[in-house]
Amino acid sequence: MYPIIRNRRLRTSESIRRLVRETSITPDDFLVPLFVVEGKGIKEEIASMPNYYRMSLDYLEKEVKELWNMGLCAVLLFVKVPDNLKDNKGSEALNTHGLMQLAIKKVKNACPDMLVMTDVALDPYSSYGHDGIVGNGQILNDETLEVLAEMSVSHAEAGADFVAPSDMMDGRILSIREALEDEGFTNTGIMSYSAKYASAFYGPFRDALDSAPVDLKNVPKDKKTYQMDFANRFEAIRETQLDIDEGADIVMVKPGIAYLDIVREIRNEVDVPIAVYQVSGEYAMIKAAAEKGWLDHDAVMMEQLMAIKRAGANIIASYFAKDVVRLLG
Repeated sequence: MYPIIRNRRLRTSESIRRLVRETSITPDDFLVPLFVVEGKGIKEEIASMPNYYRMSLDYLEKEVKELWNMGLCAVLLFVKVPDNLKDNKGSEALNTHGLMQLAIKKVKNACPDMLVMTDVALDPYSSYGHDGIVGNGQILNDETLEVLAEMSVSHAEAGADFVAPSDMMDGRILSIREALEDEGFTNTGIMSYSAKYASAFYGPFRDALDSAPVDLKNVPKDKKTYQMDFANRFEAIRETQLDIDEGADIVMVKPGIAYLDIVREIRNEVDVPIAVYQVSGEYAMIKAAAEKGWLDHDAVMMEQLMAIKRAGANIIASYFAKDVVRLLG
């Protein structure tokens, strides 16, 4: 008790604070999201995500080499598909010469040791902007599973190390795992978006990929019939445990900072690696507030990332990865 015990002794200098610090951030913590577009010589800034870009394959190659030289060892690929290649069944997703498949090969050729994870969902390929096939005013679960499984095999064939299903269809992890096993891809991992909430924080991401649901009759106006209700907590544990039982190697919580209670709940229940996606809206808010001079960009960035790690994350998917590595020196 006081005065024998004075907790402030362990806070008296930066040196002692560093020595007893419980949580740290390193380049090894990060999964870097990358947006790929068709064409050549394209590096276009995303208006709602300052200092983040869509890149054609030639710029993707340069970016991956830069990331590797900075000590960042894992990327998560997304593609922006032209409207003329979109349909309700996501047919372009299965094109062996499609943009995603070419992007995987480009990364692996440029940097063979870079870990490549790939987004598995129909929304970039869907004429309706949904993660599944639309029919009779609903998202068709079981029909979608077949496409997701084929898509995952196609990514594995192109060289992906992990597939990352972000669709939130029931049973998709088992369908994907069985398809990968059947085709001999026993070492291809699955990072499941296990607790992906129907969040308003995704807006800039949907701008980046032009993947928002379209406003048409007989098409669901949002993704609330498959993404989770943000009022729910215990449902996340149930979803996550089911994914693990079906074969997920890594589980994810998305979004990040507003869902750290969910991260901790899951961390207390499971012993597999947990990823957290610090999403586009979280990135954009910090950037916008910093531009206004209302927040210290680097300080808030590091505080949020440290909070995600402290809550129990092993992996952080973040658009700040390069900023952090530069700051760490």
